[in-house]
Amino acid sequence: MLQVEGVGKRYGSDEAAVVALSDVSLTVGDGEFVALVGPSGCGKTTLLNLIAGLDDADGGRIVVDGETPTAEERLTRFGYMPQEDMLFPWRSVLENVSLGLEIQGIGKREARERAAELFPQFGLSGFEHRRPHELSGGMRQRASFLRTYLLGRPFLLLDEPFGALDAITRGQLQSWLAETWNRVGGSALLVTHDPHEAVALSDRVYVMSARPGRITNVLEVDMPRPRTARAAETEAAHRLIDYLRHETEAEEVTA
Repeated sequence: MLQVEGVGKRYGSDEAAVVALSDVSLTVGDGEFVALVGPSGCGKTTLLNLIAGLDDADGGRIVVDGETPTAEERLTRFGYMPQEDMLFPWRSVLENVSLGLEIQGIGKREARERAAELFPQFGLSGFEHRRPHELSGGMRQRASFLRTYLLGRPFLLLDEPFGALDAITRGQLQSWLAETWNRVGGSALLVTHDPHEAVALSDRVYVMSARPGRITNVLEVDMPRPRTARAAETEAAHRLIDYLRHETEAEEVTA
């Protein structure tokens, strides 16, 4: 469904130019959940921006369903959930969640009816008319995920969606995302710093080097689905987590 082939990205053109990505290749198949881990500043978010069509690569190509869409065309292919929840404080939770549908041209009433139907499934029932500041951090992230999901894109890009949360809430949200993914399906590429999160949620993990970011290793996560975050508590999963932690810590030392 998605192929990233030899993609590179640099900022600037003189001697002070920064090479953010170098010859990055990865694949995400139909129905797969893939994670991307690496040290801070290695270009993980830059890669998501290129895939989503928010920026142009300097080399390589991005193939979606066998085609090579332009950056503008890719904007309509992916649902993108950034690190921050990006909820507007002056809109209710329901108005925030339905905003993407309204931007697509769906009437306000229909958009909000569609969104409201999914509030129980996303753990937000009873909070439709609250303002974002009245929600916990975890609930805000669930609202953000619902807004992204409602766009109807078969492929989601998730940029450290739980990175700003405390450890307990993050664990709860990881379990929630695993269970939700079991229901809704689709394909996803998750950027994370957390090896436990990567193993708990994904089918395959790509490890990135320090800048310039490149893929240094690929790990298959051979655990059955449907899966919950508790799947990462098995002995085999712990071996993968320890290996990933060693890999990422080694890259951080060299960064």
